[in-house]
Amino acid sequence: MTMSSFSPGICKIVAPVSASVPAGVVLMKEQPGFKFMTRVQPLRLAEWAEDDTVTFFMSGRKYTFRDYERMANKVFSKKYSSASCLPARYVEEEFWREISSGKMDFVEYACDVDGSAFSSSPRDQLGKSNWNLKNFSRLPSSVLRLLQTPIPGVTDPMLYIGMLFSMFAWHVEDHYLYSINYHHCGAFKTWYGIPGDAAPGFEKVASQYVYNKDILTGDGEDAAFDVLLGKTTMFPPNILLDHNVPVYKAVQKPGEFVITFPRSYHSGFSHGFNCGEAVNFAIGDWFPLGSLASKRYALLNRTPFLAHEELLCRSAMLLSHKLSDPETVNSEHPYTQYCVKSSFVRLMRLQRRTRSLLAKMGSQIYYKSKMYSNLSCSMCRRDCYVTHVSCGCTFDPICLHHEQELRSCSCKSDRIVYVREDILELEALYRKFEQDIRLDKETSANVSYKQAAISDIGDDHGPSVGTNQDISNSEANLLEANAANGGKSSPATSSLTSFAQRDGSLAAEPKVSLLHSYQILFPTVVFQFEVTILLFFRPMQLEPTKFGQLLSSS
Repeated sequence: MTMSSFSPGICKIVAPVSASVPAGVVLMKEQPGFKFMTRVQPLRLAEWAEDDTVTFFMSGRKYTFRDYERMANKVFSKKYSSASCLPARYVEEEFWREISSGKMDFVEYACDVDGSAFSSSPRDQLGKSNWNLKNFSRLPSSVLRLLQTPIPGVTDPMLYIGMLFSMFAWHVEDHYLYSINYHHCGAFKTWYGIPGDAAPGFEKVASQYVYNKDILTGDGEDAAFDVLLGKTTMFPPNILLDHNVPVYKAVQKPGEFVITFPRSYHSGFSHGFNCGEAVNFAIGDWFPLGSLASKRYALLNRTPFLAHEELLCRSAMLLSHKLSDPETVNSEHPYTQYCVKSSFVRLMRLQRRTRSLLAKMGSQIYYKSKMYSNLSCSMCRRDCYVTHVSCGCTFDPICLHHEQELRSCSCKSDRIVYVREDILELEALYRKFEQDIRLDKETSANVSYKQAAISDIGDDHGPSVGTNQDISNSEANLLEANAANGGKSSPATSSLTSFAQRDGSLAAEPKVSLLHSYQILFPTVVFQFEVTILLFFRPMQLEPTKFGQLLSSS
């Protein structure tokens, strides 16, 4: 089966290796002078006005790692007269009760802090492995290693140091990338995740049932997506369940990773003082959804973080070299190959058709050097890696996605089309990949591949990562959390009710245990693991993962 037919959007992994140098020691001794600023978060559900967005990012104070830990632990012990961990279900109930009560309490959260808590000691087993997030984006099969310059938080990890009820709001990763988060130390974190193919439903619920209309600057899901990019939206997951959007939950403990998949909305909160670290990554199967993200950024005139066109072309050339080398011909998974090839073919089809149109209209064709600096489109901010157009109306670059504007331009033939000087090489690769895809469609016996090949990769959902499913007969029961219904200011607050039953009583619901074997291939790390997913009527919960062996290390 494919990931689109059953995917939790998030996955928890128990680390196969352990750190021998604690995060606190790394940050205090290996990085002397390490300090960070916090942000102030209002401990309440927003009213979805502009003031809420500003308040969410108020600047806090500067701390050392140890001073912040003391402050956070003091707040925790004062509230619960305890210094120990509380049951995860109890903390979840408390969190939603607290933020729905309408009080004006605040917490301090150190998010997006430059740095890493992975040790540089050669004796640290985790630090010298491929699980060290400092090295993740540069491993051999990582798409992001092809970027010319590093991007903090995307290619280089950032730290997230939290306290009781500090939260990360509902969001998708930039450009719909994968993310991987490691929990170094401290109290648990609760995560909520939405499958990537449920993202349109998530955005529809946000636009219709969460946001007041005056905060939306446009119509429909794209307007909600624009607000969600601000990463200030927090509301209870049962609003989504009420409107048939699936939600999964994971409780992350120290020594565990959480992976979020492309276009998977996720959110969560901390159970007390803790320290985590996260970075993005991408493999070839990301490109179809990356193309969709690039399109949405352009529609909203948002500046992209990644040069998507350049990454795709570079990845296509690299794949071609791998397939021609006997030593690396089998290093890429067939599905990853398909995603790179089909995305590249779609890009080159657009390029060929629009360049042909411009040539017929009398435009001049100039070749630009490979060393020509990459430009951004003046109209939509996409990168113009292969081609850009300039005319007498404006000398600013225009990408080929603006066919209508180029047709109606008053300059007529007074245009110059700048094309990369290696365009013939790219064209030859386009023809080869187009033929490969055609042969795959004719010979593939895998239904999911046929369906993906027949459908347009530009579809909103894009193709999905494949999985194998093995259904177990085991059954069990779980008491669901009973979250209080409080607050009255926002649509989200008024919808907040029990995660169990509407009458507020605790409910034990049947579940079916499903064992999934995922095989994820990326950055020379090929690992297999089994994840037990518990299916509830409401809500759904992702249970601890059993992990296999790491097959390669740095």
